[in-house]
Amino acid sequence: LLVNNLTKSPKNKPLPPGRVKIIQALISLLEHKEFNAITTSEIAKSAGVTEALIYKYFKDKRDLLHQVLREYLEQYGIQLEHDLKGIKGALNKLRKLIWSHINVYATNKVFARILLVEARTHPDYYKSETYNLVKQYSDTVLNLIEEGVRNSEIRDDLPPKLIRHGILGSIEQICFSGVIFGREISPDKLAEDLCELLFKGIERKRN
Repeated sequence: LLVNNLTKSPKNKPLPPGRVKIIQALISLLEHKEFNAITTSEIAKSAGVTEALIYKYFKDKRDLLHQVLREYLEQYGIQLEHDLKGIKGALNKLRKLIWSHINVYATNKVFARILLVEARTHPDYYKSETYNLVKQYSDTVLNLIEEGVRNSEIRDDLPPKLIRHGILGSIEQICFSGVIFGREISPDKLAEDLCELLFKGIERKRN
């Protein structure tokens, strides 16, 4: 996910230039500052716009954060849907999803910090459109697991939601310190190790 992707909506329609400047300014500031330490006047100055313009497009600073996260998630959802096309087998799809999830944390630390740290600390997040997108992604993971159960790739004696928690929770756990402290995250190595660990437990044994 690149900052340039946020200059257009998911339907490929150009966004207002002032809105794009504000979004890019916040992203740039988040690369070296915590969200709570950033002021709207600082965002406006960095964007080269008036502070009033921020409130034209966004309710407040936190709404701006949610909008940035929402657009990142929409772009990621589109990319993931594309990446999963043509892949046969639920476990193979899950392997690709796990790699993609880790890779986006590795290549976009700002997005990862917004999702893992900044957004979740505020109750408004759980009432936002952004949270609905996160739930949709969680449903995608669950659907793949259930597909694997139906196809006899994945054990049917484990609750699919428990498997989903194991996958998503493990991804966040192994990436969290890298996101917070700016350490290197290796998608290939971590995805391979995580799939080896998880799939040994959930894969249905052949008689």
